[in-house]
Amino acid sequence: MSSLEQRIGYQFKDAGLLKLALTHPSVHNQRSNQRLEFLGDSILGAVVAKIIYDMFPKEQEGELARRQAALVCGDTLTKVARELNIGEALDFGLSEVQAGGHNTASNLEDALEALVGAMYLDGGMETVEAFLVPRWKELAKSIQSPPKDSKTALQEWAQARALPVPSYTMLDATGPSHAPIFTIEVSVQGYPPAQAKGNSKRVAEQTAAQSLLEALNNGK
Repeated sequence: MSSLEQRIGYQFKDAGLLKLALTHPSVHNQRSNQRLEFLGDSILGAVVAKIIYDMFPKEQEGELARRQAALVCGDTLTKVARELNIGEALDFGLSEVQAGGHNTASNLEDALEALVGAMYLDGGMETVEAFLVPRWKELAKSIQSPPKDSKTALQEWAQARALPVPSYTMLDATGPSHAPIFTIEVSVQGYPPAQAKGNSKRVAEQTAAQSLLEALNNGK
């Protein structure tokens, strides 16, 4: 953990918080990093929103929302987590170690968000911003124009036809707590829905939106 502290540029006052942020749900009979992940996800979103709000003063809400979605998506979080080598510090149960959990994208994404949550509780928002802002400013600079994720593209498709915004429903959640599988259904008024599975609600929603958008564009 000390080597990770060096890489993130922050030494925890409460080492227990850092340990908790690095504890995967597969570790039995211990608290895991899931609550910290929930907290960190919200904090990361707020900090990134402020970064792009300042960096792109001429863009409208929709454009900023697309930038934010790209900057907090799983691929971006996994990239940063791998750069920080968070995987080597994670504590797993034996089954998850055998499954290669130290390099699993969803585990790295969750751990980074949990780390942000732990830093906030240990050192406050200034500590979090010192960690996040330099990294995410560089990431934001690399996006030349506001990207369109599948959910945004589907919403724009519906709005262009004066239809209500797409509706997302979680149909099922299966698997163990450390490796859940979510089934999401998305529907647009007047058209057949589409379903998709993913290891997070966010991934399942994006996949379902992409599936439905392809069907709509193909006239199915």
